[in-house]
This record gives sequence, C-alpha cells and structure tokens, in this order.
Amino acid sequence: MREGRIAAIGPTAAGKARAGFCAIDARGCAVLPGLMQSHVHLCQTLMRGMAEDLPLMSWLRDRIWPLEAAHDEASLRASAELGVSEMLLSGTTTILDMGTTRGHDVVFEVCERMGIRVVGGKTMMDAGAGLPRNLRESTAQSLRESDRLCARWHGAAGGRIRYAYAPRFVLSCSERLMRETAERCRTDGVLLHTHAAEHPDEHAAVREALGRDDVDVLASWGVAGPGVVLAHGVQLTGAQIRRIAAAGTRVVHCPSANLKLGSGIAALRGLLDAGVQVGLGCDGAPCNNTLDVWTELRHAALLARLRSGPSSMPAEAVLGMCTLQGARVLGLEGEIGSIEVGKRADLIVVSLRGVHMAPVQDAVSALVMSGRAQDVRHVIVDGRHVVRDGQLEGMDVEQVRRRAERQARRLLARAGLA
Repeated sequence: MREGRIAAIGPTAAGKARAGFCAIDARGCAVLPGLMQSHVHLCQTLMRGMAEDLPLMSWLRDRIWPLEAAHDEASLRASAELGVSEMLLSGTTTILDMGTTRGHDVVFEVCERMGIRVVGGKTMMDAGAGLPRNLRESTAQSLRESDRLCARWHGAAGGRIRYAYAPRFVLSCSERLMRETAERCRTDGVLLHTHAAEHPDEHAAVREALGRDDVDVLASWGVAGPGVVLAHGVQLTGAQIRRIAAAGTRVVHCPSANLKLGSGIAALRGLLDAGVQVGLGCDGAPCNNTLDVWTELRHAALLARLRSGPSSMPAEAVLGMCTLQGARVLGLEGEIGSIEVGKRADLIVVSLRGVHMAPVQDAVSALVMSGRAQDVRHVIVDGRHVVRDGQLEGMDVEQVRRRAERQARRLLARAGLA
C-alpha cells in the first residue's frame, strides 16, 4: 500500500515496496476488502436496549423519536464514537449512515477523526404524526440544512466522507421535500437514502394515507434510479422488485433488524435474481443490539436459505453484499470493494485459526458462517491502520464505553424515559 492505495499484489509486491516498508504478518489469516454496511444509524448507538419488544411504529413514536429529539452535542458524539468503535473493531470500513435531524456535523467530525469511510447525512422530516418538536422541520429548513452539510462535507477527508440526502420515510416527508431532494441528488450526483417497504404495520399505514405502497409513491415522486438506496424492502411484491430492478434502484438488506422488529424476511434471492444491487446493514443498535457485520452475514445466508432453499445463497454471494456489490450500492465500486491495484487501500486481516472455525475447508464459507468480530486482527482504511492487533488505534475503548454510559443516562432523562 502506498499513499492510501494498493500499489502491488502478490509475491512480487515486497520487491516493489520502498525501503523501510512495514510488513503485516497475516499467516493463518484471510486478507479481505474492508467490509461495508449500507444502512446504519450512528445517532442511535447510545439507545441500545432502550426500545425493546415493540413493533416498528410504536418503536419509533414512543421511544426512538423522543430519544433522538433529546440528543445534544455531547450525547451525539458519544453515540457516534461508540458505533464507529464497534464497527471498526469488527472489520466494517465503510458505512451508509442516516442521522437525526439536527447536529449532524458532530457525526462527520467523529468519522473524520476515527478514520472510517462514510457516506451519510442528516435525516429529513417535515411531515407526519407523532413527531417531537425537536425533530420536525419545515421543508425549507430541511433542504437548507442538508444543502449546507453537503457543501461542507461532501468530498472531505480526501474523499473518505461523502454526503447522502436522507429523507426518513414516506410518512415523515412531504411530497415537495421528496421531489426537491430527488432533483438535487440527480443534479449533484449524490445518493438519496431512505426507508421503504419495511414492516407490515407501516405498509398498511402508507396505503391508508396515500392509497398506494410507499415504493410506488416514491417512484412517482422521482425517488428511483441508481442514485437511490432503499433500506429494508421486506414488503416488496414481485412486480415492485422488477420495477426497482429496471430503474436501477438499490436495496439494503437488514436481516437482524427485520427479525427483531418482526418485519419479516426479505426476498433476497428474488431481488438478486431480478438484478437489483443489494447491500447489507445492521441498521441501528436499538433495533438490532449489535453492529457486528459478521452476524448480518450469517443471518442473511440462513434466512435466504429458509425462504428459498439451502442452495439459494452461497457464501461468496453473501460476502459480496459487504464487498464489491456493497460498493456498487454506494456507487464506489471504482474505489473500494475488491483488492485491486489502484483501488483505495481499505483492507482487513481476519484470523482463520479460531476453534469455532476449525477445521477450515473453505475460507469464504468459514468466514461467512463462523466468523466473529473477535477474529479481526487488522483494519486499514485509506492505507491507515485503524485497528492493529485487535486494538483500536488512537482511541481508548474503555473511555468510549464509560462516556457512552454516562451520556445514555442523561439522554434517557432528557427524553423523559428514565
């Protein structure tokens, strides 16, 4: 690796390195592209365990929205630090993040400092029932703040930070907000990231309010195409999947969150067979409880096999959702997602020597079906070591944990939920 990029690969690489180069001992390990999570909520990491045993709409209105509305700068920073720490330590090097409505500069500052690659933006909410006052914005305010953040952060940290406009979901956004956001994204070439077709109750509420399913409403408002990333897609029909594929719209599968909230099992094999680019994500800590990408890989493989048969989702295809296909979801396949000369040096070194993997017959199968966060030895982003020998570089994880616990108590009290 040289100047943040992969300079050479294979047995001749050492001979091409400059004098005094540093070598990493990867014996007994697999070297992989850094893993990608295409749907996360760093602003929610502090809320882990605070919204248990609830369906989606109650989960949002009774717990998550009041908690998000109670964030201040200190709690938002602690939440982002906790989430980034957990994901880097488990080998996640790139995320697509959706924030809360205010204070999103803090999240980008944490990502810039800690070294993770991030595409993300503030959530946008100008409509809907049950919104706390601190989350609701006017349409003009939402667009103006999103534009400011995009101008400030898109391309920052040498391109490691990119902006994505993030209208939350169709019930919390007006038609004008969705249409104007979609137009901005098409004009400026940035992603639009939203939730769609997630839960049966949400599905029914959208049909009652708008007379159609959310993906059809969104498409009629211009929210479709290669620059659009839809999180979840559990409730999609076969016809909708075909239309999404034809438009080039991307989808992110969040298997653990879908299980916890009782949303259902997404038609992963159907999406892939139709030609949809599908990424993988943990979603937020309160609807998953862990941000461990290895859990998502295993759950994605097993749930697809439950729905479509034991041969329907080979390990290579599942791993691809967090590597090259994940990069395609984010429009970054020319930069990351595979180990190729000239691509950004986002790499992880993962031990294959754990007793929970032995005996290793096939490395990819062993990683997808048996891998754990604790197996990750080294994480490198843009050629910079961010995890070395299983330890986070430049951050005291114990301090991160203590800060998070202190801020979580204060957040609960401010939200009136303590």
